[in-house]
Amino acid sequence: MKENMVAFCGITCNDCRAFTATQRNDTDLKKEVAKAWSTEKEILKPEDIKCDGCLPTGRRLFKFCEICEVRRCGCEKGVENCAHCREFPCEKLTGLWKRFKITEAKATLEGIRKKLRA
Repeated sequence: MKENMVAFCGITCNDCRAFTATQRNDTDLKKEVAKAWSTEKEILKPEDIKCDGCLPTGRRLFKFCEICEVRRCGCEKGVENCAHCREFPCEKLTGLWKRFKITEAKATLEGIRKKLRA
C-alpha cells in the first residue's frame, strides 16, 4: 500500500479533495472544490484546483500553497514536513491550524513526532 503524503502543515494530501481531483483529473470534483472553497474575496474556478502536493518542487501547486508561509519555511529548512523541524510547533504553523480549523493536521504531525522520538 502506498504511504500517505503529509504536507508541511500536516494535511494528509491523499485525503485532500484538491489533490484527489488533480490526481484523478476529475472535472466534476474540481468544480465542487472550487465552489466549496471560494470566498467573497477569492472566487475559485475549476482550473484553479490543481495540486500534486506541496512537498515536490516544480510541480502543480494549489494557489494558496504557492504563497503559504509554512510551506516556504519548510522548503527553506529542507524538512520532510513540520514534524521534523526542531522548532515544532511554531507560530506560523499554529496560526495556520487555527485559521483553517485543521486540528487533524496537528494530530498528524504530533503522531509523526511521537514516532520520531520512539
